[in-house]
Amino acid sequence: MLEATKSQKSPEGEPLNPALAAESRIARVAVTVFPLLVVAAGIAGYLIPGTFKPMGVAVPFLLGIIMFCMGLTLTPPDFAAVAKRPWAVALGIVAHYVIMPGAGWLIAQALNLEPELAVGLILVGCAPSGTASNVMAFLAKGDVALSVAVASVSTLIAPIVTPLLVLFLAGSYLNIDAGSMVVDILNTVLLPVVAGLLARLFLKKLVDKVLPALPWASAVVISLIVAIVVAGSASKIVAAGGIVFLAVVLHNGFGLGLGYLAGKLGRLDDKARRALAFEVGMQNSGLAATLATAHFSPLAALPSAVFSLWHNISGAIVAAWLARRPLQDTPATQ
Repeated sequence: MLEATKSQKSPEGEPLNPALAAESRIARVAVTVFPLLVVAAGIAGYLIPGTFKPMGVAVPFLLGIIMFCMGLTLTPPDFAAVAKRPWAVALGIVAHYVIMPGAGWLIAQALNLEPELAVGLILVGCAPSGTASNVMAFLAKGDVALSVAVASVSTLIAPIVTPLLVLFLAGSYLNIDAGSMVVDILNTVLLPVVAGLLARLFLKKLVDKVLPALPWASAVVISLIVAIVVAGSASKIVAAGGIVFLAVVLHNGFGLGLGYLAGKLGRLDDKARRALAFEVGMQNSGLAATLATAHFSPLAALPSAVFSLWHNISGAIVAAWLARRPLQDTPATQ
């Protein structure tokens, strides 16, 4: 998450600190370019699978880099926001881990997906919030503090919640080793995030220098993961690509829309609703791809690869649309 999204704004909505204003511009450029990088990576993985497929063993380490970068952006005040707004954060967490897993299961049933694709779609739904959700909330003029709090908590509880949800919802499709999945999430998500947080606390000056580069580092690494995942299932993409794309578009659309609706039903203000739309609708597809590749098959990771592309495109479009709409002055119930 970018520091610019945490700064104070001028009446015109721009950060007051010039350095943070520059970082804000970097965020906008990264969000614009990111989908193009992912598309290019997907095409490369499909056209030259022999180049990327052998790199499959590196996917967990690549995800660890992304999560370490996420940890570098976290600060103690981000976690203090949880105590200050327990109702809003709890609503966001519950909405995230109810709407997306449930929608994934329903769509898999409705489209009669084959077992590996169904498990892959459900796995995406059971993942924690996406690493770009905070930036999307910022660009949409949403409640970034709430977005960061929900994303942080959803990531920290993922080692327990994600395997249990996958076991419950996808156990009828394939054999699920929830215990092994817990260990993998601890190693590839929780430990790197904690390491990044500690680095931020004890190496603050050094970390501050590299913060502007983090969006690009994450974008490049996620794109490489997509290339590897696509390469692993390149032979089946032509047959499965259309139905997977439809499933992902529906899944992401339900998440964005129902996330906003959850905030409305919870009587949160419009800024908070916008934040919840992205916290529910955007998933950590890199984690889902890693788990699918390690525990199932490259085909099961295909929904994650498509989701990684699509949710950044749809998120940028929705963020731009919301940014042009005036905030509704509704009282917040925290």
